[in-house]
Amino acid sequence: MSYTKKEITDALRTVNDPDLRKDLVTLNMIEDVEVEGNKVSFKVVLTTPACPLKDKIKQDCIKAIQQLVDPWAEVNVEMTSRVTTRRADKQPLLQGVKNIIAVASGKGGVGKSTVSANLAVALGRTGARVGLVDADIYGPSVPLMFNEMNTKPAAVEKNGKAYVIPVRKYGIDILSIGFFVDPAKALVWRGPMASNALTQLFSEADWGELDYLVIDMPPGTGDIHLTIVQQLPVTGVCIVTTPQEVALADARKAIGMFTQDSIKVPILGLIENMAWFTPAELPENKYFIFGKEGGKRLAEEHNIPLLGQIPLVQGICESGDKGSPIALDFSSPVSEAFARLAENTAQQIAIRNATLAPTKIVEITK
Repeated sequence: MSYTKKEITDALRTVNDPDLRKDLVTLNMIEDVEVEGNKVSFKVVLTTPACPLKDKIKQDCIKAIQQLVDPWAEVNVEMTSRVTTRRADKQPLLQGVKNIIAVASGKGGVGKSTVSANLAVALGRTGARVGLVDADIYGPSVPLMFNEMNTKPAAVEKNGKAYVIPVRKYGIDILSIGFFVDPAKALVWRGPMASNALTQLFSEADWGELDYLVIDMPPGTGDIHLTIVQQLPVTGVCIVTTPQEVALADARKAIGMFTQDSIKVPILGLIENMAWFTPAELPENKYFIFGKEGGKRLAEEHNIPLLGQIPLVQGICESGDKGSPIALDFSSPVSEAFARLAENTAQQIAIRNATLAPTKIVEITK
């Protein structure tokens, strides 16, 4: 039995993207349809290589063709991806970066830098091109977590101007103010000095083409946060908290900052770090030493997604201190938690890009 490309395409019109709630053909996610006898092949172009629903989408495509065209059709589906972006045109900084993810918290001590590093690594593991900026100007920790404490980035000249080349480690491009200062000395900078130093990490660096740039923000809500949203088209913000009430109270302030009328940067979701303690010798046990599901309740309170719950285990601290983020350890259950976090974050970015206005810098007038 032979059939036409139109019959195959029409069958695929019945398959919806579960997140975007439109059919794959309308979303231009079907490419290179080929028919030879009862053999059918085509590509499904996902919005991110980290799509958590790619297996379901593939099976839905095969099912649609076999139910609507021919039950004996041999269907070969190639799953590929093209990361979406909604950047407004003519923005000078980071022109090759499709999506900028700010990772923020209302207070220190909630593991924001650890989450940022492992999120970047987990996104990179999916095949995405990923960068990580350590914007925690006063306490840069990315050099330690990537075992690059003594590294000095190289430079390249373009059009008569020198640009810093980000350090590449574990497939991730990274830059930190920690690469340019003495790690043994405290950074004593006034607000404008810190903001200017941070700006250089974006404006005087050769970032090239990236799918995602993760920015590890400093704790709290202040000058650095305003500098970033005023200079960069931030796709969205991930808020990190622990389950305890004192952390949740400050996380509410962070959510309030980014959602206030003068800023309005989308919140991609909430990350509950240290959600429970699991000892290495009792991997099935959970001890809720900081409270139970506080992050989940906060996400529900603000009607934002809960992107992930990361347990408190000794291996996370040890891997960070050794300069090898635990997301690299494929055998670790915590690595799986960060993989799910990366998938959910990429999923929310795809939804944000499909449903909201283009990203642009924030113009604060009051």
